[in-house]
Amino acid sequence: MALDGVFLGIVKDEISILLDGRVDKIHQPSREELLITFRTREGGYKLLVNTSAGGARVHITRAQIDNPRVPPMFCMLMRKLLSSGKLVSIRQDGQERILMLDFDSSNEMGDIVRITLVIEIMGRHSNLIILDGEGKIIDAIKRVGQDMSSVRPVLPGMIYEAPPKEKRLSLFTLTRAELKSALEQNAHSELSKAILKSIEGLSPVFARECALQCSNDTIPAGELSDEGFERLFLFLSRAAALIESHTNKFTVLKSTDGLLKDFCFADINQYGALMEKKQFPSACETLDYFFTERDITARMKQRASDLYKFLQNTKERITRRTANQRQELLECADRDKLKVCGDLLMANLYNFKKGDSFAEVDNYYEEGSPRLKIKLDVRLTPSQNAQRYYNEYRKADTAEKKLTALIEQGEQELKYIDSVFDNLTRAQSETDIDELRIELHEQGYLKSARLSKGAKNVKTQPPMRFVSSDGFEIRVGRNNKQNDKLTCKDSEKLDMWLHVKDITGSHVIVSAHGGELPDNTIMEAAKIAAYYSSARSSAQVPVDYTLVKFVKKPSGAKPGMVIFTNNRTLYVKPDEELIERLKKK
Repeated sequence: MALDGVFLGIVKDEISILLDGRVDKIHQPSREELLITFRTREGGYKLLVNTSAGGARVHITRAQIDNPRVPPMFCMLMRKLLSSGKLVSIRQDGQERILMLDFDSSNEMGDIVRITLVIEIMGRHSNLIILDGEGKIIDAIKRVGQDMSSVRPVLPGMIYEAPPKEKRLSLFTLTRAELKSALEQNAHSELSKAILKSIEGLSPVFARECALQCSNDTIPAGELSDEGFERLFLFLSRAAALIESHTNKFTVLKSTDGLLKDFCFADINQYGALMEKKQFPSACETLDYFFTERDITARMKQRASDLYKFLQNTKERITRRTANQRQELLECADRDKLKVCGDLLMANLYNFKKGDSFAEVDNYYEEGSPRLKIKLDVRLTPSQNAQRYYNEYRKADTAEKKLTALIEQGEQELKYIDSVFDNLTRAQSETDIDELRIELHEQGYLKSARLSKGAKNVKTQPPMRFVSSDGFEIRVGRNNKQNDKLTCKDSEKLDMWLHVKDITGSHVIVSAHGGELPDNTIMEAAKIAAYYSSARSSAQVPVDYTLVKFVKKPSGAKPGMVIFTNNRTLYVKPDEELIERLKKK
């Protein structure tokens, strides 16, 4: 899943559109990433540089990334050095995973100076280093001291030295003789690993794809036949030609349960039906999609980790409480026996006396049954014993009614907590998380002390908006409070309401403007409803739909909870490509 050198070279060509552009803004969304906004003649572009171990990369992005309210010191230094700076060149040494961006910028005296950003994409050793015109390190987003690396420290004031480079072949100048010689030197290695060792800038997934072209089995490089070698060389040559002609296919691999697994600059077929493929026209779009989707989830989980834990604990507490109430309700099931005992004791008051430990009486409620032995309290009179059974009967009867109501309330609470949890898993910004915190606070689950300063002043976001292929607007609630407002206040009676059947998810409204909605629009809205639900990764999702006038909110119900009638059900498959296509820009 690492960004390889060949892919980085394609990114280098694509971001050349930024050359002669001016730095407009600089932000540091997190400790290991930087976002630089450029002004060019073609418009504005955002360049994202990430140096994290599992997501190191550089590319143009369209993602909306939240920035901290207070910029870190490294970000302030970057602003000081590069504000209004001009990007004059982008360099890469062969297919090494290092890009150098040269800027002409003004110093404090107004003189033009050269500032170079070195972007090293090397897994956990990835870094972003600022150099002056003489190649000295001004600073780095991750400083590396002598205690961390005695071989290659990265500290301010030191002369920058590139990581040691291994001598390997270039995919774009490869000859048959060079490839054959390199494979012979790695004859005992597995073929895919031998290809990795021989050719510069390839990823493991592409190396395995190369090996697949030669043999269906895993073989050492030394056992490759002449025919297999020719197929390998032809495949590599064709891949290089496609890249140079800008006609290659950028591929993202996704597991059948929707998890992003890998990406490559070529078409990948080695997984067959085990993986779904999604293809993109450019390297930057591929990286933007892959890492944005993955990082949004990771970033939101990190920022909402306390909320995840709180919801989990709350759910467990409600579940235990409801289970105990159900057990108590089972114990109330025998309450009628208590009344029978009271009646039989009242009918036989003169057949036993105070101090008796039990009374044996005829059970006239069940003809032919043996005499019933009733336990007595020796401290009470016969009448008091009878009243004790009546009291226990009334208590059990009252408890049953209350427990039934409490269990129903607990089940509704569980549904509500599940819906908040589902909204949290789909949160795409800190504002989304803050709105959920406010909602839980208003419902009495979160204390005000657990609300952040930002949450107390959060600005409510509008619903997500889509436009169907037939031109009808589709709105989707982001959370339970917005679902209520969208359905009960901001919709017309003849608008269409959709929601996944018996599953947590967002309310979806299709604006009909008093007219009839085409079947295709309803089908697209159903797919949107399925996508914005906890069943997003399912193959078939039932979605209920009805007119808004048939949707009601019961008095006292939790946010997002409604009842509806006159509904029909569609079975659809969530379609991510459809979501992106219909999303209102």
